Amino acid sequence: MTVWDDLVGQEKVCAVLDAAARDADALVTAAAADAPLPQASRMTHAWLFTGPPGAGRTQTARAFAAALQCVSPDRALGGAPGCGFCDGCHTTLIGTHADVTTVAAVGTQILADDMRDTVRKSFTSPAGGRWQVILVEDAERLNEKSANAVLKAVEEPAPRTVWLLCAPSVEDVLPTIRSRCRHLNLRTPSVDAVADMLVRREGIEPDVAAAVARATQGHVDRARRLATDPAARERRAAVLKLPLRVEEIGGALKAAQELVDAAAEDAKQLAEETDTKETEELKAALGAAQGGRLPRGTAGVMKDLEDKQKRRRTRTQRDSLDLALTDLTAFYRDVLALQLGSRVAIANADAEDLLERLARGSTPESTLRRIEAIAACRKALDRNVAPLLAVEAMTMALRLG
Repeated sequence: MTVWDDLVGQEKVCAVLDAAARDADALVTAAAADAPLPQASRMTHAWLFTGPPGAGRTQTARAFAAALQCVSPDRALGGAPGCGFCDGCHTTLIGTHADVTTVAAVGTQILADDMRDTVRKSFTSPAGGRWQVILVEDAERLNEKSANAVLKAVEEPAPRTVWLLCAPSVEDVLPTIRSRCRHLNLRTPSVDAVADMLVRREGIEPDVAAAVARATQGHVDRARRLATDPAARERRAAVLKLPLRVEEIGGALKAAQELVDAAAEDAKQLAEETDTKETEELKAALGAAQGGRLPRGTAGVMKDLEDKQKRRRTRTQRDSLDLALTDLTAFYRDVLALQLGSRVAIANADAEDLLERLARGSTPESTLRRIEAIAACRKALDRNVAPLLAVEAMTMALRLG
């Protein structure tokens, strides 16, 4: 199994990256042997991966990073880098390779403080791998200062440093940064391709795989989660019942509160899994005895960690809400399709009775207004409006139609 095998519906992109990885391998091999470097190369020092949610931007970038770090002996026999089994590939894919640094937004932005050490590391030679790889998962969340720091690093990179930036679209990245990157745009995988992946990789029953792939409209991660996590299916079912609960003012406000509470519970569960471990590891690194007091002068470090964890909880809650709003948008899209007699396949086939009921009881114009209300709620959340206020405004708009 190569590193490209888990990338669903991205054959053209994989072909480009495979060719670049071969040239990158030839460059490093020639430099190590003090041989003449190849005259032409499809490898470059900075790449920008864009595409819609669920297309697999980060997974594609990480697969490319694994191919760059591949140390399989088969390469010397003409094999392509990216075997998926060697130490370089394995540690990169699981996120433990010493020369692959991943940067993700902890809160709503990637701050300059979060990028400072990474930018400094990008100017160093690989410690043990073949390349120094910097993977920025949320390049669209770089603020002005952190983006300028990345720009300086991308303008004059070290000889064996590669930047891999991921963003929804090229417009989400500074023009000065994207002009220095090779751009690859990923497409949304087909429903059939996602279903096939779930059957082959996850052992999901074909009918279940087809249903979740259709429900998520080709979003690979969400389809995998729906297929394997009963709690995720329960949350989605609760969201799809929301249109029936907004017929009265009290029901609309209660539904908004429950939606926000469910998102907060998701954030709390993640915090319980990660915050305690992070805190204990930091205390141990600072020299605190088990259950004892911290050494003097370390309170500021602990405060920085608490702030980081708070930002992460906030983002987790907003991401969970956004996922629910995405499901709700798809629901009303299906209602609109039925009202207009469209031949587009219904995504939420498991709720077809409810869809038909709402389609008969409203007009296409009111359905469009409801979709616009959901979009307005997502925009408000992105602008840091209090979640409960934004969701309450949305549910009241859904009620009015």
